[in-house]
Amino acid sequence: MRRWNGWGDENYIKEVSDHGGALIRSIIGEPAPLKDATLESVIAKVPASRLPQHPLIITAEEDRVRHARGQSFPDWLAMRSGDFECFPDGVAYPETSTQVREILDLAVQHDFIVIPYGGGTSVAGHITPQKNSKAILTVDMGRMNQLLDLNKESQIATFGAGTPGPQVEAQLQARGYTLGHYPQSWELSTVGGWIASRSSGQQSLHYGRIEQIFAGGRMETLQGTLDIPTIPASSAGPDIREVTMGTEGRMGIFTEVKVRVQRVAEEEKFMVCFMPDWQAGKAVAREVAQQKIPLSMLRVSNPKETRAHAHLGTSLREFKLLDGYLRFRGLDDNRCMLTFGVTGSKYQNKVALKQLKKILKQHGGVGGALANIMGTIWAHGRFKFPYLRETTWAQGIAVDTLETATDWGNVDNLMNQMQTTLENALQDEGEEVMVFTHLSHIYGQGSSIYTTYFFRCADSYQATLERWKKLKAKTCEVIAQGHATISHQHGVGRDHAPYMPAEKGELGMRVIETLINDFDPEKRLNPGVLLQDS
Repeated sequence: MRRWNGWGDENYIKEVSDHGGALIRSIIGEPAPLKDATLESVIAKVPASRLPQHPLIITAEEDRVRHARGQSFPDWLAMRSGDFECFPDGVAYPETSTQVREILDLAVQHDFIVIPYGGGTSVAGHITPQKNSKAILTVDMGRMNQLLDLNKESQIATFGAGTPGPQVEAQLQARGYTLGHYPQSWELSTVGGWIASRSSGQQSLHYGRIEQIFAGGRMETLQGTLDIPTIPASSAGPDIREVTMGTEGRMGIFTEVKVRVQRVAEEEKFMVCFMPDWQAGKAVAREVAQQKIPLSMLRVSNPKETRAHAHLGTSLREFKLLDGYLRFRGLDDNRCMLTFGVTGSKYQNKVALKQLKKILKQHGGVGGALANIMGTIWAHGRFKFPYLRETTWAQGIAVDTLETATDWGNVDNLMNQMQTTLENALQDEGEEVMVFTHLSHIYGQGSSIYTTYFFRCADSYQATLERWKKLKAKTCEVIAQGHATISHQHGVGRDHAPYMPAEKGELGMRVIETLINDFDPEKRLNPGVLLQDS
């Protein structure tokens, strides 16, 4: 059963080792948990629905509670405290494009707002309803979850837009194919949501980001149906496929998504090695990207993250063995963990690893017997990190992330500014923040930067939210003014909308606003998301 007030399966708990927890507390201090609200108490707060009665509209209180928030930190606090502020007036569960079309026509007829809902995994406020004089309907696409067609000749698969990651792969792999798009939210997020928010998967070096994977599809809009054909390449003006990506429900609702798939690879391996310091790890990443060595993924953890993962992901005995071995090999506390993978035929992988090992050797990398063992451990738990928030929350520890991307020459400066800003943001309250970072996706031009931070909950939900606002706002301002994107993979939503103009510029924002206003002049589709117009 999915948690109503947190992440994922309520039966799964991500354990944190005693010495891992001790490391966090040694930095931020002794925490104290806040009291959680019960589902029953929240259901009792749900007001009467303002929506018209219709067979497609469900107004049951629990459905509305379970669709009222995503997974951003403010969403998390709302779910835990029970102070939701606003609920959708109803939820629809369409099963066909025709039913989505009917819902949008109803929205025009009865003048209500529509919020598209994929897997509910947004960490940027995409699906959170805001108080409005108009009724609000959340459209849950989860029943449109089937592989509708597989064209093996062109290797294009058509899915219902509500298909979550595990079902995408299960249905494809049963036929010998894979999409290979693995965001950390893969367990719950959907193919339509990946398109709407311009998602990036962990193995994008091999499979590509979603913009390379998305081939076409069908979007239902307030102006009619938009069919995007599957053409391999075109010079016929702006690419409508690209135009619709990243619009976060503001133009319409994807109902069918056509994606470029590949045959299941003969072999896939994940490995871990350690570099003597950050500069060596970063140099390896840059060389891999610029030489186009065919890895499927490469991640570089800075010394703080390397230390944190070594504590959080091991028993005390395992940690001491690992630490002792690496020190014996000459790596001190400046060491950096480098996680990488290869996907392809055995021959292709052998060649890729040979090229990589040459670069690793040049920069002092240490792997040995550890490489395959630790790589297997990483692969086994690769989608479980979001559950850490549940574990730490029970102890009174808040955790959140920030991510961006920038050119190579700016990576160090921006990463250091982000970390320093987060570490100092709560000094006025005498609070310390634990911060660490990794490069999660690499390109010839530059890299993404993914930063995680832990801080103590305050003595109330409101005070905890204010702490987060200071951390988020100060660091987002650093990113916005730092020759970087406000989001590499999480999208814009409400949380990042104030920082969009710094990236897009006045004319760029005008183009986006004009496009959205043409499709939705009355602002019925997800208002306040992407653009600050609610």
